[in-house]
Parts: sequence; C-alpha cells; structure tokens
Amino acid sequence: MTLFAISDLHLSLSGDKPMNIFSDIWEEHHIKLKMNWERMICRDDTVILGGDLSWAMKPEEAALDFQFVDALPGTKVLFKGNHDYWWQSLAKITEVLPPSMIPVQNGYIRYRKNIALCGTRGWSPQALNEGSKQDEKIYKRELIRLELSLEAACKDGFSDFIVTLHYPPFGLSTEEDTGFTEIMQRYGVKTCLYGHLHGPDHCRAFSGQRDGIHYHFISSDYLNFSPLQIDHDS
Repeated sequence: MTLFAISDLHLSLSGDKPMNIFSDIWEEHHIKLKMNWERMICRDDTVILGGDLSWAMKPEEAALDFQFVDALPGTKVLFKGNHDYWWQSLAKITEVLPPSMIPVQNGYIRYRKNIALCGTRGWSPQALNEGSKQDEKIYKRELIRLELSLEAACKDGFSDFIVTLHYPPFGLSTEEDTGFTEIMQRYGVKTCLYGHLHGPDHCRAFSGQRDGIHYHFISSDYLNFSPLQIDHDS
C-alpha cells in the first residue's frame, strides 16, 4: 500500500469550463491524468486529493467528475479547495460521493495503523496584509479547522501526521512563518502537502525541508498530471 498525492484536478467533464484557455498544458489534461494514474497506482494505494477537484457549483453538477475519479484505482482522500463550490456540508457530500472518495473536514483519516491524514483548505496569509476583515475571518477559521483536525487525531492516540492544505502555508516568503506553520510545528507534523499555484506562480512554490517539516508542492500542472508518491518516515 503506497501513498500518493495531487491537487488541482480542475475537472469539468460536463464541458462547462475547459482548462486549456489558461495554458496548452491543460489540453485534455484529464486524459493525461488517467494514463499516469493507472500506470502508477494500484487498487490498494491511497491518493490524497488536495483541493479544487471540480469546477461544478453543486454536487449534482459534479456527477461526471466524481464518476471519473471513482473509476481510477485506489482510495481517494479529499480536502477542500477554494474553487470546490460543490463542497457544501460534510454530511451532504458524504452522501453523494462514491465509496472510494472520502472527504476530510475538521477531522482526519487513518493511514496505516499509526499515521493520520489531517488538514484543511487554508487561506492566503497575504490577504491579511490587505486589511480585509472577511479574509481575516476566513484565515482564522481555517487555523481553527487545522487544529481541530490535528487534535481529533491526537485524542485517538496518533502522534504522526501528514497535513494537506490547499493554499501554500507560507507568508510572502517561504521563510515567513504563519499561523499554519506554527500549528504544524507545535504538533510535530513531519509532512505537509499543498497546491493552489499554477503556471508562472510555480516559482513561488517550495518543496523541501524547513523547520523539521518536509513540504511537497502537488499542483497537478506542476506535476504534469502525475500523482506524486509520498515517502513519509513514521
């Protein structure tokens, strides 16, 4: 059983929003994703999907996107992105998602016997510098959700965590701590996955070790639509 991760699939199989309007790399990207996924991933593997799964506005509008992901091998653990408008209440989406797709919100998923998959959407720390009260409210709420996720795992006896955020956890510089990095350091998180950035913004991404945490940038266009194998030393 192997762990993989990828974010920002931006599926729109109903044809409402083709991604190739942003860059040629997105031309029929779901076909590239399917080929790479099926070449790399087996039924017993787990794949973390780090947000922005579908452009759909409502769960019923995402039916074709859900069917596409469900047909791919492995168990998929879902975290919310900023464009996942179809993600309404956790109870509602749990009812409509296929069995192979497990959403996480304010909690965690067990991976193997001793590793908890935790996380939340996150929010842009840069937004706080712009003085928006609404952004500040969302940012603080996402900090609470990250802590709720980690604390739920702690209460069940876990001490080894893989955290998935949709937004990058850093400030204007990858050397700048935020509430997200501080919480992860406090809980002893070893691995953090994040996406959200595309195209020219890839230059703002960081992959590597910092303050005891190994960061992986998993945006799908950066990975050329090939899920990244996550090697996590527990």
